[in-house]
Amino acid sequence: MFPYLLSFLFTGCIEQESIDNTFVTPVTEIPPSSFKQLNDIPPPNGFTRINASPNSFISWLRKLPLKKDKTVYLYNGKVKPNQSAQFAVVDISTGKTDLQQCADVVMRLRAEYLFAQKKYDSIRFMDYNRKWYNWKGTSNRSQFDTYLQQVFGWCGSASLEKQLKPVSNFSHIQPGDVLIKGGFPGHAMIVADMAVNNKGQKAYMLIQGYQPAQDVHIVVNPLDQKISPWYLVEDGNTIITPEWDFFKDQLYRW
Repeated sequence: MFPYLLSFLFTGCIEQESIDNTFVTPVTEIPPSSFKQLNDIPPPNGFTRINASPNSFISWLRKLPLKKDKTVYLYNGKVKPNQSAQFAVVDISTGKTDLQQCADVVMRLRAEYLFAQKKYDSIRFMDYNRKWYNWKGTSNRSQFDTYLQQVFGWCGSASLEKQLKPVSNFSHIQPGDVLIKGGFPGHAMIVADMAVNNKGQKAYMLIQGYQPAQDVHIVVNPLDQKISPWYLVEDGNTIITPEWDFFKDQLYRW
């Protein structure tokens, strides 16, 4: 389990109405409780995960541990009212306060990866006024946690959108990219994995945190249960997720 990190910024993720769909045959009959890490979740039929170097961000994301219990709990221990959004729950501590929300989760995953790779000079986040918060230490975990508390206090979805670079063509989506709508309300989700078929069609998986602070989770695909939790890169301008709709021009990259 990842250590508990505080996040002091309310990023304004406000739940939208869920889509009422009649689900059909799921992508796998294996219960999510059988998956120990993200990489255990099989891609859609006919798809193969894209290649990744051992030390890449995607390889790190694929090793994220998953909980056996797919119930999403809020920071206060209560069960989240909407239990239809998640496919599996990532084993990362939420903490006991209403702090770690959507953009915080995205920043945390990126920072944890860079910290694990000892790429300390690359750990930097910008606040809304374009002030940078750089990690100036090395491998001291407690100091790193303190640094992240400061980042979460000053940076959120609005500032993260400014920091990231827009992806001009959604079909060029890559693992580690971020779907983000900065603001109040705003929301952010990270592309956690990708797969392709022999026709070159791409499928991707999304992770989110949400408001109130709650368990980090892999989201279902509310429009296509046959391939859920994967999404296909298709025509159309809207990406419909269980609790937020994005547009293709809201894809950003580190």
